[in-house]
Amino acid sequence: MSEIEAFLTASEERDIVEAIRLAELNTSGEIKVHIEKTANGDATNRALEVFHTLKMDNTKLQNAVLIYLAIEDKNFVIYGDIGINNVVPHNFWDSTKDIMQSYFKSGNFKQGLVEGIQKSGEQLKTYFPYSNLDTNELSNDISKG
Repeated sequence: MSEIEAFLTASEERDIVEAIRLAELNTSGEIKVHIEKTANGDATNRALEVFHTLKMDNTKLQNAVLIYLAIEDKNFVIYGDIGINNVVPHNFWDSTKDIMQSYFKSGNFKQGLVEGIQKSGEQLKTYFPYSNLDTNELSNDISKG
């Protein structure tokens, strides 16, 4: 079993996917979690690469959020597209990251991810509420690299 596969149990992965699904029920925004062994350098640059690779920059309202984890590096990044970054409070991603990190420090990665997803979903709902015309532009599954 690889380090990535061992990072979360199948049950924890299902809970995270469900958190994404529930968060997206109230918004046109998109949330994605990506987990890989290492960023092989700067985690923010790698998160941006993953964001583009997953075509998260192609959402209609530019309101996608990537939660990127490099488990061996013990690093993570929350990357929001320009549409959401232009409207959330200046320190929003830092406060979300702090909440997640408090769970991560105690080894509760699933709950940290769920909390980050929920907090991101609340902001997306505020600025990008659900519309009848909304389509799920990105799958809710966890991507792995």
